[in-house]
Amino acid sequence: MVTTKKKEDKTMKKEDILTKKSQKNRIGAETLETRNSDSLDFYDISVWALKEMLEQAYEAGRKAK
Repeated sequence: MVTTKKKEDKTMKKEDILTKKSQKNRIGAETLETRNSDSLDFYDISVWALKEMLEQAYEAGRKAK
């Protein structure tokens, strides 16, 4: 079980990195954590950019499995 847990941790880290990198590139977000500030927590984003980000995140997760 320890080996499986380590593998899951590596996979999650890889997915997190890819997802966060994609999101930072498209919307300029430095983090996906709540910062309790409207100017830091909300972004104007087009639907096509949102679609692209979701597709990239989906593909990253699919490839990680």
